[in-house]
Formats: sequence, structure tokens, C-alpha cells
Amino acid sequence: MEIERINENTIKFYISYGDIEDRGFEREEIWYNRERSEQLFWQMMDEVNYKEDFNVEGPLWIQVQAMEKGLEIMVTKAQISKSGEKLELPTDEGSIDVSIDDKMESILEEKFGSNDKNKTDEENSREDNLWIIVSFDDFEYVIQLSHYIDDSQTSVRSSLYHHKDKYYLYVEFFEDMDDDYVQENIISQVLEFADDSDVTLHVLEEYGKVVFANDTFAQVRTYFPV
Repeated sequence: MEIERINENTIKFYISYGDIEDRGFEREEIWYNRERSEQLFWQMMDEVNYKEDFNVEGPLWIQVQAMEKGLEIMVTKAQISKSGEKLELPTDEGSIDVSIDDKMESILEEKFGSNDKNKTDEENSREDNLWIIVSFDDFEYVIQLSHYIDDSQTSVRSSLYHHKDKYYLYVEFFEDMDDDYVQENIISQVLEFADDSDVTLHVLEEYGKVVFANDTFAQVRTYFPV
């Protein structure tokens, strides 16, 4: 993916259809499947933020141009006017106002289309699972945590990555786990041995090395018994 920083508020990047397919997306689904197009977009934004420190907070103005061999995407940070009726887009000459369409639930939906008709009621009502990503300066802390934590009370996905001389642990609580106390207890135990991290899962999957794809705690206990 090619990235060009236009200014403090605007960035442009180009991604080929081949790169899109390498990321696990079909060319057609990015136009007709809203969920998948959003996944692709935020994966690209994670990479943009990682490489260019372009942190996105608040509304975005997105322009997508379909090229012969890929997509060119322009993203501008915007602000909502005091009246709440317009988007204010910063430019080199000042700012311009863009009316907010009441039907614009998502700029991505306008650009890529919607796939609500393809989603089941269960999928539409499903909430995102709770997850955290933490970092370890030394693998010894991973071993200590794995023997300290009691992860038998709940079902979690735990993956371990190595990236830039650090170990990163991704922990996701399955959606059927509704005991907040157990979740909070596990998170507090993890943070006794690790630091909260801003590195995204996409960056770890793209640039990191997978140490354990799943069941990290159990596998560490197996390979490194006390």
C-alpha cells in the first residue's frame, strides 16, 4: 500500500486489488458487503496510523476513486459545526462546510454500499467482543502470567506475537461470556505483568511474528512448566 501525507489533516493512499486479495478480501465484496468493506478500511487506517502517525478521532471525510488496478482513497479529518448540521473540512485556505445528510449513517456505506440485506438478525444485533492488547518487555513475564492467571473460568481467545523486540498478547472474550466480574478479574491479572498497548491487531498480524495463535496461556504452561 502506498501512502502520501498531504497535510496535518489529510492523507491519501493507494491499494492495489492484488494487495486487497492478499489481505483476505474479495474484490467484489468490498463494493457490496458493508461489513467487509469497513474491515478493510479500518485495517488500512491502522496501517496508515502506524506508518504516518495519522490518528483518527471524530468524523472523517472519505473520497474513494476506483482505478484500473486498485483504489485511491483520500481521508480528511473533519469537525462537526457548532450547530451540528455541517461538517467543517480544513483546507490550506481555511475550511469548507459540507451538509450532513440525515441518511448518512456511515460515509463508508455511501462509498462502498450496504450489505444489511445479507446479514442475519443475529449478526445485526451482535455487539463487538471485549478485547485488549498488552505488551511485555520480556518473555519471562508471559510465563509468569500464564502460571498465575486462572483462565479456566471463561472462554477467551489469546494470541501471542513478537514485534520490535517486544511480546504482544491479544485477549478476546467470547460473546457468550457475560460475567463482567470474571472479565475484569482476568484483565486486572494481565495488567499486573504487562502494559496496555496502542499497537493494533492488524499491525501485529501484518508485521509481527506469531508465537502462539491461540490458547496462549495453556500452551505456555505446557512448554514452560514451573
